[in-house]
Amino acid sequence: CMKDYGGFEHNLQSLRVVDILEKKYASFNGLNLTYEVREGILKHCSKKNAKELGELGQRFIHGYEPSLEAQIVNFADEIAYIHHDIDDGFRSSIFNFKLLETNIFFNKVSNEIKTHYINIAPEQFLNEILRAMMNLIISDLCAHSQRSIKQYNPQSSEEVRLRKPLIGFSDGMNKHFSELKKFSREHLYQHNRVQEMGNQARMVIQGLFNFFRGHYEKIPLSYRSNENESEERNIADYIAGMTDRYANQLVIEYKL
Repeated sequence: CMKDYGGFEHNLQSLRVVDILEKKYASFNGLNLTYEVREGILKHCSKKNAKELGELGQRFIHGYEPSLEAQIVNFADEIAYIHHDIDDGFRSSIFNFKLLETNIFFNKVSNEIKTHYINIAPEQFLNEILRAMMNLIISDLCAHSQRSIKQYNPQSSEEVRLRKPLIGFSDGMNKHFSELKKFSREHLYQHNRVQEMGNQARMVIQGLFNFFRGHYEKIPLSYRSNENESEERNIADYIAGMTDRYANQLVIEYKL
């Protein structure tokens, strides 16, 4: 929807929320967050948009690493996604144990859990497997990262930025983690039911975007008051902040 109006990147939108859209203080817009926190929000950014961000965009232009804290948050984000992907896939019946156990890492942990528990409910069994997997993944991340930090012994945040990432997995766990992400991509994200939900979401967003372009007065005044932005950008800000339920309610209300 925004390709002809400056584009849209979800990481940039998160930064936009904390820098511009939040209006908690009388003397300035945004939340007045530190450079490091704002940098950590930008996990990805195109070089084109990075050039518009001044100092904050330099690491994307020059290939620098973010702070150690941001590196940790990036991994925490991915680890949480893996956990929830497996749980969601199982609860929605897209996954079953037979399919899940085709993944080497899941299968290994599953066999270990079976030696400790007999005749437990399927959801309990899955929860025990996920707990054990997360423990192994997080423990490996902590141990390998600690070794890397000790080996390179950075003395400043600048040294951290100029080195290869210091937070990460061992080679073995990195392979397991990559295979888990590949498993989710192939069996969950590319599943027909999930693809259909994605198509429905696109229709909802496109419908709302087109509707508000023709009925700009319908978006809240707090968004229309951003006079330095185009109407399309203000509409995008509004839609990007919606929950799924609210967006669907508007579709019904406006008969889109």
